[in-house]
Amino acid sequence: MTSSDVSQGVAIIGLAGRFPGARDVAVFWENLCAGRECLSTFSDEQLLAAGVTPAEFSDSAYVRRRAVLDDAESFDAPFFGITHREAELMDPQHRVFLECCWHAFEDAGQDPKRCPNVGVFASSSLNTYVLRQVLGGQDGIGGFTKQFQTEGYNVLLGADKDYLATRVAFKLNLRGPALTIQTACSSSLVAVAQACASLQTFQCDAALAGGVSVSFPQERGYFYQEGAIASADGSCRAFDASAQGTVFGAGCGVVLLKRYEDARRDGNPVYAVIRSAALNNDGSGKMSFSAPSQDGQAEVIELAHALAGISADTISYVEAHGTGTPLGDPVEVAALTQAFRATSSRRKFCGLGSVKTNIGHLESAAGVTSLIKVALALRHRFLPATLHFKNPNPSIDFAGSPFEVVAAARAWTDVPLPRRAGVSSFGVGGTNAHLVVEEAPETEPAGEARPIQLLVLSAKSPAALDELRGNLARWLAGSSAVGSASGEPSLAGVAFTLQCGREAFTHRHAVVVRDTADAVRKLQEPSARSAAAGITAAEEPQVVFLFPGQGSQYAGMGRELYQSEAVFRAAVDRCAAIIRDRLGFGLVAKLFAGPESSQAQDSTSAFDDTRFTQPAIFAFEYALAILWQSWGIKPTVVIGHSIGEYVCAVLAGTFTLEDALALLAQRAELMRSLPSGSMLAVRLSGADAAPLLPPDTCVAAYNSDRLCTISGPAGSLQQLQARLEARRIACRPLATSHAFHSAAMDPIVQDFAAAATAVRRESPKLRWVSTCTGNWITAEEATDPAYWARQLRQPVRFADAFDKIAGDPGIAILEVGPGQALTQLARQHPRRPESQIVASSLQASGTGGELSSMLDALGRLWVGGVQPDWVAFNGPSRRHRVSLPGYPFARIRHWAEPRPSAATQEEARDSLAAAIGTGDAEPVGIGHDGAEIGRLEELIHAQLSAMRKQLLTLAGR
Repeated sequence: MTSSDVSQGVAIIGLAGRFPGARDVAVFWENLCAGRECLSTFSDEQLLAAGVTPAEFSDSAYVRRRAVLDDAESFDAPFFGITHREAELMDPQHRVFLECCWHAFEDAGQDPKRCPNVGVFASSSLNTYVLRQVLGGQDGIGGFTKQFQTEGYNVLLGADKDYLATRVAFKLNLRGPALTIQTACSSSLVAVAQACASLQTFQCDAALAGGVSVSFPQERGYFYQEGAIASADGSCRAFDASAQGTVFGAGCGVVLLKRYEDARRDGNPVYAVIRSAALNNDGSGKMSFSAPSQDGQAEVIELAHALAGISADTISYVEAHGTGTPLGDPVEVAALTQAFRATSSRRKFCGLGSVKTNIGHLESAAGVTSLIKVALALRHRFLPATLHFKNPNPSIDFAGSPFEVVAAARAWTDVPLPRRAGVSSFGVGGTNAHLVVEEAPETEPAGEARPIQLLVLSAKSPAALDELRGNLARWLAGSSAVGSASGEPSLAGVAFTLQCGREAFTHRHAVVVRDTADAVRKLQEPSARSAAAGITAAEEPQVVFLFPGQGSQYAGMGRELYQSEAVFRAAVDRCAAIIRDRLGFGLVAKLFAGPESSQAQDSTSAFDDTRFTQPAIFAFEYALAILWQSWGIKPTVVIGHSIGEYVCAVLAGTFTLEDALALLAQRAELMRSLPSGSMLAVRLSGADAAPLLPPDTCVAAYNSDRLCTISGPAGSLQQLQARLEARRIACRPLATSHAFHSAAMDPIVQDFAAAATAVRRESPKLRWVSTCTGNWITAEEATDPAYWARQLRQPVRFADAFDKIAGDPGIAILEVGPGQALTQLARQHPRRPESQIVASSLQASGTGGELSSMLDALGRLWVGGVQPDWVAFNGPSRRHRVSLPGYPFARIRHWAEPRPSAATQEEARDSLAAAIGTGDAEPVGIGHDGAEIGRLEELIHAQLSAMRKQLLTLAGR
């Protein structure tokens, strides 16, 4: 790798962790920037509860300090499909690590289900939980060892380090290498190095790497011993003259890694790039097994520089192992100086620090925690202070070294670019790790995005969904740059991340938003009109497309979609070219004329001409269907109302697009030659309306058991309308030019049958319910010219057709056309299941924005369980994934109580026998008074309660 090339590096795309005083990485960074020491000092009561005796914590050498991890006993077991008992037996380190792995994916905007070739490289500390809580003493340990690998296997699976990485791979369905790596204090940075190697040899395409260390009881101190590793006063004073040791703590850190080029391609956030990772071991060339080795450390640092192809002059910060021990710090700085002197003679140009001064030594999680600090420092171009540094350790030659301790927080500026850092971690036993990390290159600009966005959120419970929605609203409200051109996350990036980077759970919420303020408002008010919420179906519903006929069209319909959606525009243009050749007019000019243009009036009046109206409605509905299908919403059943059936025929492959438009053009021309007529929508069933009709009118459409359409001469329908309104029967004239589906069509039936004979017809390849017959169409009908002739003359039997699918709870219904006429019919059907999703592509008569309506419908389909193709929906333009708030785990306490020893159990049995027998209970006669009977009842209740407790004790609960 050349000094300026990071294309072969490994990108850190996701960070997650829980640290002392920090529930997540964001709070961890806040604490570092604020210079907080996040250690706890324990009270007498806390120490007593942990089993520390007064004699011990009163000793002057006892230090009651440690860094603890809050809520380590709690876990969201159901989220991962883990039972309460399984969680109780599981090492809390495994539980914390599993949750952090999930959050690392979320931070990267990466759904693990869509990136299955992921490796897991993990480390943890000794499982003290199983010794203290699960086995609970010598008898429990003895029983476990007797049953080891047989009856005690369930305990083993939850307890052993071996299953840390493989459990994550199993629960998240990850298919790459899953390795638990143990090299003492350097374990987690070694895990990162191994993950990098696995990525660079293409054994996996992404990798989780990190470590966890939580030991129990947490609220405990230690005895200070001079010369040992633990601090005399409970603070870590790395590199300082007063340094006397470190303080241990609990925490967990995980990074998600990808090859840089893959991360750039996928739009993942990149915190920093790992240019190189080097490992070695001291061997025996040191004072003792646990002692550090200057040569071993220097060699691994030099190797990392060589692998990165850089000079030490270009490194401006090193996050050291930095334990603050009198021996370790001088050796480490000497080793760093030795390594840097191989390529640089400069002095005091490189900052030096240690996160252990803030949170203590996290043992197996220490190295990855250092890496997370450096990644955040590179992103924010800011170096937090190394605490407690006042006077340099006299055994360290800082004056002659390249280093100066970052004693006060400062901006990371005025250094060679790109900014680079080293990260060191050294383990007892001599395994050394060093990484060279570089700031990420500038993000390439995102592509053009829609002016309106669809935000989709989901969770495994209503409470979690509410919390997730609130967290996102607060995050958006606090991210003033969202939607700006500053290179910060855009609202389009937020939407893309939620769509493509999060797993979709059962409880869902979708909201259409125009800008950040709109998003915050609607997320905080989930009942907003442009929101959909609900519980998704267990299986993905099949989608039914409903194509309306004439009556709902409006001037300018499709204009906004034509301007914003390339797929829709291409489909309309294709239809327009065919129509221009067949009919000689420009569809686009008439259909999408602007409201101020001279063609706007022409567009409105054009819909009075059936020669234009029928091809225009067809083109619009066809283009809508193509747009929906490009988003991954594909029908398994289609139903078309009148001319809407021609769109069904094209989608089913019965007609080609060219032949369908040619046939429609002839149909419209023939109809145009007929006398004008009218149609009236009436709020009655066809059967109820028939006796009220004038002789020259008829029922043209049976739409539902409460709605029909009457067709006939205009004068007759005007008289009918007056009579119906006098009887308070709702009715409404439709925007049509002729009396379709009536006897008025008889003169053209034969001519149209001849026209239908002239076009090619194929058997349908899509299930299709005919509104001419009210039944499933057959291949013979679909390819018969006489069917299409009857289709223009006979009444539309939409009610019968829709009845064929209405009661099916496994479908989602989508109206594909202008308005919501068929949507309303579907929603009002008496057999429609309450859970069935019914959506319309557009609002009636263009009352709402077309794109907003489409996105709202898409959101409603997704809430109902339909899975769009989100990548196709977002189009070919570059999209950036955004680090959004993670899943709000519903953690509850899963904690095993120690099983009593055999002696304690024997005492319990004796106590139970005494309570039941004559030892404690005074005999009570049947003839005693009410007070004595009450006393007897109390005694029986007490004895039963005692028996239950003892039996539970004997059962190990």
